[in-house]
Amino acid sequence: MTNDSSAPAPSTPATETNASPPPRKTGTRASTSTFGPAVTASAPVKKPDDTTGGKTAAVKKAEVKKAAAVKPDTKKKSGGAKKSERKKPQALKADPVKGEVTETNGTRVVKDAVAVPAPGRPENSAAAVDTTASTDTTASAGAGAPTATAEVSSPVETPATRAHAAASAGAPTAPAPSVSEPAAGGEVHVGTDAAYAGEEADRVQLRRPLRNISEVRHFFRTNQTPIYFIGATPFNLLGLDRWVRNFSYITYYDGWDGAHPRVFSPRYKPFVEFDSGEAINNWLLLNAEVRAHMTRNVPHGERPKVAMVFFDEETERICRELGYDLILPSAKLRNLLDSKIETTKLGNEAGAYSVPNVLTTADTYEELVAESTKAGLGTDLVVQTPYGDSGKTTFFIASEADWDRHSEDIIGEHLKIMKRINNTPVAVEAVLTSSGTLVGPFLTELAGFPELTPYKGGWCGNEMTPDVLTSDQRTRARDLVRRVGEGLRKRGYRGFFEVDVLVDLDSDDVYLGELNPRISGASAITNVTAGAYADVPLFLFHLLEYLDVEFDLDIDEINERWEELSGADEWSQMIIKETAPITEYITHSPMTGQYYLDQYGTLTFKRAALDWHPLQNGSEVFFLRIYGAGEYRWKGADLGVLVTKNPLQTSNGDSKTLSIRAKHFIDSIRAMYAGVPVAAEDPSPALGGPGAKGD
Repeated sequence: MTNDSSAPAPSTPATETNASPPPRKTGTRASTSTFGPAVTASAPVKKPDDTTGGKTAAVKKAEVKKAAAVKPDTKKKSGGAKKSERKKPQALKADPVKGEVTETNGTRVVKDAVAVPAPGRPENSAAAVDTTASTDTTASAGAGAPTATAEVSSPVETPATRAHAAASAGAPTAPAPSVSEPAAGGEVHVGTDAAYAGEEADRVQLRRPLRNISEVRHFFRTNQTPIYFIGATPFNLLGLDRWVRNFSYITYYDGWDGAHPRVFSPRYKPFVEFDSGEAINNWLLLNAEVRAHMTRNVPHGERPKVAMVFFDEETERICRELGYDLILPSAKLRNLLDSKIETTKLGNEAGAYSVPNVLTTADTYEELVAESTKAGLGTDLVVQTPYGDSGKTTFFIASEADWDRHSEDIIGEHLKIMKRINNTPVAVEAVLTSSGTLVGPFLTELAGFPELTPYKGGWCGNEMTPDVLTSDQRTRARDLVRRVGEGLRKRGYRGFFEVDVLVDLDSDDVYLGELNPRISGASAITNVTAGAYADVPLFLFHLLEYLDVEFDLDIDEINERWEELSGADEWSQMIIKETAPITEYITHSPMTGQYYLDQYGTLTFKRAALDWHPLQNGSEVFFLRIYGAGEYRWKGADLGVLVTKNPLQTSNGDSKTLSIRAKHFIDSIRAMYAGVPVAAEDPSPALGGPGAKGD
């Protein structure tokens, strides 16, 4: 049975050594200058030779005059070049209010995709051209999948570059057309903007609603608004900076020790005993280093946008005071929807039904059995309380002894009592937009494996394989998720959410398990699917909903295409927690980066890496370290996240177990940790890290 796994966020334990702990290990920072070689210089322009080409000087002179549209009364400049005194073509200018492009006489020329020059930009100059060859290597670089490297062999040849080359050779030239002028055909269209990704992207904006994926991709590739993901780690949306310009991360834990160009972590972090993920995020927002970082180089008229997993009303207050836009549904609405009781009611209203259940209270085992019997659920039950972390508020009760073991957590709570079924839990993320509900890929859950988590039933990863569901099951599950989306719309919700779907292995029925109204732990894999590379990652549709942009997309068509691509991927991730009953000060830890199995089967560090996108096969893994040298580990602490293209589970009769290779990966990572014991008084639980289902 799948459970809510909003488990805990990394937090510093309450215990410390009596002596001052050694300074935090910084390690040798791996070089991140892996974004391709330097730009190679273009070949020198050969000076024209009037003795070659088969044309007389008189003919060449006439052709030059014709090309430059030189009038007969032009004056000759020193150096032999001539400058036309004719009236220059009227440049286009953008209306900042209407978003239209007009000529100087007020006639509207272009309403579509326009290359808009910034004020003070040098026109018809080499500087104006050279910037177009630059590439933002952390964002999408073209119509296909973005890459982490960019290689430019020579500047792109344009009319302006040819004019600049000819001027360097001393030949008379006509003024190169400005990028603000219409193309030769008299119309500027989206194809004109294909070369822009660096600073030039600031001058290229779509002036109408986005109507297809190409325009969505272009919008994010030229995004001017700073967007920050804030959290204990960047795990959930790591790699999204490849797609979205000006997207970066602010985190409490930095697994790269400062080497990731898009991850910022404050240098000074005094001891704080965090009790929730919200507390970590609020601390980061109030930190002076973070505030200085977020307000540095903010474009005029823009407000920083903030996304996170865990937040509360205090987070909203802080953002209002600091001038940030929290691009998420309200904390009040999310808290309401977090309730498993409210989720069940929402599903019933929308036609997305849960496993047969009854909503009631019970203060004794006899009352529990009486309520379940009256509802026809039997006595082998699953009991859930409204709010709680993964594996900690879902109880399996088949006898009075089970009740006695969990009664303290059940008595006095409003309960969801369910019939226990033999099921396959499946996680799926979706985005509710103004155009409809877009449903992501389906992933199986890793839950309760003792090699990964000390919490029974606790979420500890996800796996995406082509056979997660049959075609018929997938169709019914997508319909269920869309119904949940419509139920959320009626409650005023919009944006990203995650649903746990339960497939009954005996009846083949599809049920609503749980709803997580937030970014979830499955997001990391969702953003590297074939559908994401064919179009854009799912989370970008959430950004569209909260950024200042209009769009009119065919969501049904995108859903159909993603359904066709659903069998093309194999990705897995697992959250490795400390499972031993220890409290240690960490002295050695593995580096964040890419690892591989060498010829002897040893998991070996291969190279520093920014995320898991470059993985090619199942013998390679990416490990994101959370707790490192200079920090503590204790039972339940999140050590790190391992991502691979290899399945991690194998069938064992009617159940699933971790594969031999998965266990080898886990043992290898644990062997890279070392520490010294400290007095274990009452270590704090890990809160807000990727070990939380909601994080």
